[in-house]
Amino acid sequence: MKKLLAPLRYLIFLGIGVGLFWLTVKDLPIKTVFAEISKANPFWILLTVLISAIALMARTFRWIQLIEPLGYKPRFWSTYNATMFGYLANLAIPRLGEITRCGALGKSEEIPFDKLLGTVIIERASDVLMLLVSMILVAILEFDRLGGFLRDQFFIPIMTKANDSSLLVVIFILFALGGIISILLLFRMKNPPKFIQKIRELLLGVTVGLKSVTQLRNKWMYVFYSVFIWTMYWLGTYVSFYALSSTSGLNASAGLFVMMLGAIGMTAPVQGGLGAYELLVVAGLLLYKISNLDSLAFALMTHGTQTMLMIVLGVTSMICLFFFTKTRPSRIDESSEKSST
Repeated sequence: MKKLLAPLRYLIFLGIGVGLFWLTVKDLPIKTVFAEISKANPFWILLTVLISAIALMARTFRWIQLIEPLGYKPRFWSTYNATMFGYLANLAIPRLGEITRCGALGKSEEIPFDKLLGTVIIERASDVLMLLVSMILVAILEFDRLGGFLRDQFFIPIMTKANDSSLLVVIFILFALGGIISILLLFRMKNPPKFIQKIRELLLGVTVGLKSVTQLRNKWMYVFYSVFIWTMYWLGTYVSFYALSSTSGLNASAGLFVMMLGAIGMTAPVQGGLGAYELLVVAGLLLYKISNLDSLAFALMTHGTQTMLMIVLGVTSMICLFFFTKTRPSRIDESSEKSST
């Protein structure tokens, strides 16, 4: 049964992504869309790839900064390769990448998996915060367009289905309360079974990883990396506008809006944002009077470029991790490890 669960989950997520993708392209001549993509200026595409690569480097430095307060000093290339390997895993099964990169780095640098998982949770929380900041900036710069987009795409559909969804909200709250109570009971048991002890140890290790953000040597540098990463995302989107003649006239605030929509699409529980990215980016570009066909061409071009980049870097990093990276302890010293706990 367990052997069937992984491929089944993969097929379910893939089916959702394909369904969203079909909704986006079903009324458009796909050959014409690809013909438009073939006219893209390669210089701007390559510049976008370079900007994305710089952002990935910054992500690596930011993760190392979170790991150091735990008493470990991982090598840059080990951390980078683990991060890229994680992105590759996300293309197969959503959210698997977070576990994969913690396992890969933990093995190559001899760092406890559970503590690394806590740092990844902090990273994800930081990215959510930066996405919220991006939304606020978009709300200020593109108030009219954002208001119309939210009204048509979110508020009206939600209000229409609100009565039917009330039971789901109640069920979600009950499950959340049940989860909190279960966690509290795990920590209060005096002689728990072995599997309960393992869960407790995992939760304690994650807690240690979460505390690393309070022990950063330079908190402002962490803020800088976070802002820099998302600035690169915005810049990459803005630069990619120039690759197609249909989007070359869009301004920087439009780049921020489209970047925000693309980021939301990439967080959807589907492989690499398949379908969700295209659906949201096309809907956003339509607000700027870009035709449906040209909007889809832009979405496919940018998403395809980023996906290919993740595949190339991910496969390369996986090969480096398995064949060229030597395992070595990265503990700084015993005292710093104790202080982190």
